[in-house]
Amino acid sequence: MKTLGQFIVEKQAEYPNAKGELSGILSSIRLVAKVIHRDINKAGLTNNIIGNSGVENVQGEVQMKLDLFAHNTMKQALIAREEVAGFASEEEENFVAFDTERGRNAKYVILTDPLDGSSNIDVNVAVGTIFSIYKRISPIGSPVTLADFLQPGHRQVAAGYIVYGSSTMLVYTTGNGVNGFTYDPSLGIFCLSHENIQMPPTGKIYSINEGQYLKFPLGVKKYIKYCQEEDKATQRPYTSRYIGSLVSDFHRNLLKGGIYIYPSATNYPNGKLRLLYEGNPMAFLAEQAGGLATNGESRILDIQPTELHQRSPLFIGSKEMVEKAQDFMSEFN
Repeated sequence: MKTLGQFIVEKQAEYPNAKGELSGILSSIRLVAKVIHRDINKAGLTNNIIGNSGVENVQGEVQMKLDLFAHNTMKQALIAREEVAGFASEEEENFVAFDTERGRNAKYVILTDPLDGSSNIDVNVAVGTIFSIYKRISPIGSPVTLADFLQPGHRQVAAGYIVYGSSTMLVYTTGNGVNGFTYDPSLGIFCLSHENIQMPPTGKIYSINEGQYLKFPLGVKKYIKYCQEEDKATQRPYTSRYIGSLVSDFHRNLLKGGIYIYPSATNYPNGKLRLLYEGNPMAFLAEQAGGLATNGESRILDIQPTELHQRSPLFIGSKEMVEKAQDFMSEFN
């Protein structure tokens, strides 16, 4: 079976003008996935990585111990690469410029949610890591600037996630389709298990936190009721499935078809998910697999970010389902 390393080398050969920097970054992320996989599988045996850290992040949310562990693991792995000029994380207020000679001459910046759904780790529910890669726009030879990180999602050169569940999988795109690799811990390698993933155009699953129903916009409430209505022609009612980990919910819908919604609400008027660390990378993957991602009005990948921790509503998944939800948003809001 083809390994992730072999796959990266093969794809690099398809671009003779590339010098392998992106391949090197993906190799670092592969290492991060192995380290986090190892420690997550010890979560029930040690108190070092379960529970909260007692520290709040920039959004005022209590950080889990595993959030900080994943953040530091990713940061250190990328600092060691000559190809990375800077790093931004959901867990850190400001971006980090790798202000060394190597960093100033590097081409790429990385944005990441180091551990999505980390509060689930205490109860043995799947969690994930999300990453997004851009080419810097500031001059080579100088430290990176905020503008390098505030690029619209359609400028991503690669994005992906690692889901730590019943098996650990790394799923990524470089703009030429989506491929998934499953980790074999006995060999210590990722093997190509899901080649050229295509999201079904429609599905039977809708994923939303219905406990917040009363706080949702009218269009979202109407769409939820549509999902619950009985209609044999459209195979409704749909099934409600919500894990509370974006990576896990998205991964299921990517393979089976479905829609994930985290809308605006009275307590989160701009939505809760972060555009740069969650919305953009997942939207890139969705579109590359034939799906769709919007904020309820417009394409996620066309939004011009204005701040590092900007929030956005997210409607993402099978193309026909996202379009239907957007129709409800247009009609009732």
